[in-house]
Amino acid sequence: MQITRNGQIPSMKGPEEWFSGTVRIDPLYPKQKLTKGAGTLVTFEPGARTAWHTHPAGQTIIIQTGLGWVQKEGGPIEEVRPGDVVYFEPEEKHWHGASPEKAMSHIAIQEEVDGEVVTWMEHVSDEQYQK
Repeated sequence: MQITRNGQIPSMKGPEEWFSGTVRIDPLYPKQKLTKGAGTLVTFEPGARTAWHTHPAGQTIIIQTGLGWVQKEGGPIEEVRPGDVVYFEPEEKHWHGASPEKAMSHIAIQEEVDGEVVTWMEHVSDEQYQK
């Protein structure tokens, strides 16, 4: 058994290459020797969002607080609230983040395939975000 105590893993600022706006990343659990998955709590200030990206094994996000937006390529922006669970299919191009006026946090769960977890792409433009 392994217990990771609150405070053992420090918070990190979301890298500008991956996010627009102010984002905080709090790792919850890392991939272990015999597992493929990891989980992270991600908090987006109003208007903050990920860049477009894909995951080789898909991604599940569980909305914890606030009001968020999610979008898959070619689809409409969908509003998400606490308790909502979103699953993005493997290699489905998508983004997620806070609404313009309200922060949002979610738990992100993704698995590794051949050492890869995510492929980051271009930023979501203000025009795309404001549709």
